[in-house]
Amino acid sequence: MIGTQDIWIVLVLAFLLFGAKKLPELAKGLGQSMKEFRKATTEPDDPAPRGPAATPPTLSGPPSRRCGTCQTPLEAGWTYCPRCGAASPVSG
Repeated sequence: MIGTQDIWIVLVLAFLLFGAKKLPELAKGLGQSMKEFRKATTEPDDPAPRGPAATPPTLSGPPSRRCGTCQTPLEAGWTYCPRCGAASPVSG
């Protein structure tokens, strides 16, 4: 366990090694690095975009058919409705 005497010894050694002018600069650099570390650990990795909400891509051209159950627009190759799961006949 680290006691008061150990801390004093470390401080005296740091004072002797770095000098009185360099210690405040080292402390400032240590504080800034700790601040950046805390900021990096608390922020999410992938922040949300700050612009307007993204709109879903639109289908090219009018849909050729709709689901018989929920009237969701269906693309040409779909055999099932993505919204309700109802089977739809494939038109040629």
